[in-house]
Amino acid sequence: MTLATRKLTGSEVRLSEIGLGCATLAFDATPTALAGSRDMLTAAYEAGMRYFDTAPFYGRGLSERLVGDALRGRDYILSSKVGRILHPEGSAPTHMPFNVTFDYSYDGIMRSVEDSFQRLGLCKIDILYAHDLGNHTHGDDADKHFRDFFEGGYRALSELRATGVVEAIGLGVNEVEVCEQAMKHGDFDLFLLAGRYTLLERTDALEFFDACADANTDIVIGGPFNSGLLVGGGTYNYRAIPDDIALRHRILLDYCRAQEVDIGAAALQFPLRPSVVKSVIPGPKNTTEFQQIQRWKDIEIPDQFWAGLKDLSQ
Repeated sequence: MTLATRKLTGSEVRLSEIGLGCATLAFDATPTALAGSRDMLTAAYEAGMRYFDTAPFYGRGLSERLVGDALRGRDYILSSKVGRILHPEGSAPTHMPFNVTFDYSYDGIMRSVEDSFQRLGLCKIDILYAHDLGNHTHGDDADKHFRDFFEGGYRALSELRATGVVEAIGLGVNEVEVCEQAMKHGDFDLFLLAGRYTLLERTDALEFFDACADANTDIVIGGPFNSGLLVGGGTYNYRAIPDDIALRHRILLDYCRAQEVDIGAAALQFPLRPSVVKSVIPGPKNTTEFQQIQRWKDIEIPDQFWAGLKDLSQ
């Protein structure tokens, strides 16, 4: 399958309309699971995938190692993230021997980037996102980390972009609000929003998208299936499913069945409809799931489906 690409507004970077979110590669470090992750990365590349997103936090370095091994010597577009530092610790409760601390300072960002290059074993990272600023991750400490970032970390990202170490910078977060706040303080090429513009959350981000278009700032959507709920999973954003979300899900399922449209295809394609969205990056766990995503991408969905979707209760 040849995947279409979309150019970032202020950069020469072109993203696959469907990219690969690589957090799930690090969920399981058994030999069988690791072999499956490597096979999936190979299958994705051979299918035409060129945009891959990873982070130091995913498997505490494991995702970056797997992605780097898969992309070395190939053409690719890669994003990784900053804001956490991995510290070697033999007693760390994880399959990779690292503990994690947050660090959004100038020095912390610069160290994080250098560490990522070493783990990846690559000489190019195209996009850097400041990872998980906001209340969703930090709670009462969110304001402190936001200040740390704009008192130092943002300057580091800006320098990395200005000197050509990376092509584009942004935030990788779970909340629209922190992106809106960040736009008042800095110049960003794009934002990666996880789970915030999906079939289950169709309207809250639209005003923000208009502001991004005015600022020449693009969007990448992660988590289009809301951690799997939209394709048969048992959680919503990795947590128990609230009653109101369960009701929305049932309404969506009934509508898709009535329209004879696979809900997985609708969930994958829906976030790409606004022009400000340049890529959607689901996170399949294995080659079978990736191949299903390929099939969903190629399903033709009639305009009448999208028109009717607007009338469903949100």
